[in-house]
Amino acid sequence: MVTVQEHYEAYPYPERDPKDERKRLITGSPSNPMEVDHFLFGGARDWSKPIRILVAGGGTGDGLIQMAQILSTAGTPYEITYIDLSTASRAIAEERAKIRGLGNITFITGSLLDAPDYGEFDYIDSCGVLHHLPDPSAGFRALRAALAPGGGFGFMVYAPYGRSGVYPLQEAFGALFEGLTPEQRLAEAKRIVANLPAGHPFASNPNLNDHNVSDAGFYDLLLHGQDRSYSVSELLEELDAADWRLQGFCTPALYDLARITKPSSDLTEAQSMALAEKLTGTIRLHKGYAVAKGDTRKIASCANRQLVPHLLGVQPSALARVVSQGKPIPAELDGVKTSLTLPKEAASLIAGVNGKRSLQVIANAAVMDALKFGMVWSAVERALCGHGLMRYSGLQPK
Repeated sequence: MVTVQEHYEAYPYPERDPKDERKRLITGSPSNPMEVDHFLFGGARDWSKPIRILVAGGGTGDGLIQMAQILSTAGTPYEITYIDLSTASRAIAEERAKIRGLGNITFITGSLLDAPDYGEFDYIDSCGVLHHLPDPSAGFRALRAALAPGGGFGFMVYAPYGRSGVYPLQEAFGALFEGLTPEQRLAEAKRIVANLPAGHPFASNPNLNDHNVSDAGFYDLLLHGQDRSYSVSELLEELDAADWRLQGFCTPALYDLARITKPSSDLTEAQSMALAEKLTGTIRLHKGYAVAKGDTRKIASCANRQLVPHLLGVQPSALARVVSQGKPIPAELDGVKTSLTLPKEAASLIAGVNGKRSLQVIANAAVMDALKFGMVWSAVERALCGHGLMRYSGLQPK
């Protein structure tokens, strides 16, 4: 059997060329600092104060580089500790940071199970790692032990239904290729996958593409020797057992049962999300944020008019133009295509979003009374925050 460490020494994942840092910044969920603020700090964190961050299982550095670059650009003081088992992955992450001139990063080759040995952290990132541990529960507990009071956790773990066909292939390849090198395993698996019958669950699954992107992606998806997925129910149980509480999924609309059918009033929120996952059937992974169990803090919302909204991946002027024309806004979440329709009155409000103006300033500029603004903006918030297109944060990258 190829160990997890041997796997990532041979095929660091995701495949990255450090030279590409000169021309682009990869961003996403979790761990965009503005999103961290939105979910964990009510959108109102004082970013003039230092933040201590742990990247647990940092791989080739996507989350690390995203956080360090955005915080550096904003002038926010930070300390980041990166931990990963793979020296090859670490070397890529280090070179990416070096090319960008990013400092205040401590690189450690080791296990995230040792996270508490490095102190307490205001924010912990673990993206695509915990499901590869021999005992994921131990990983959840170790990260909880490393959390500073008032801090939070951003995670990504695999989900079962959108990865249909993956696990039978992983099991078969594990049995077939015992004793082969990673390179030999890759060559043989590629040959078999190229000839899968059209009706095979993997061949007919349109939600998966990593195997077509790179050798590292193929190996990580289909040849991993240690891989499990979590349904919503299993994830919530795992978090609870490790003294975490789910704060929210990054795209809550995907888990909204009302998007699919009228839910029974007898269902708990957890039951509703679990049913939405099953009825959707395309969710490949769960991305979200967690806090300590018993922590009652809320996700940022328009109840606080001093918050600053930021649009992600869309230009305010372009979005405002579509809304003013009464046209639907196309959106896609993990294989689910939908369209969002916002009231025309929202156009002037959206046009006022520039990452610096507070909700109150936007409302005043639109000459809209408080009641009307609340009704219109609530629709904007529900749609855009629900689909990961808007966050609240006082962070202002220069």
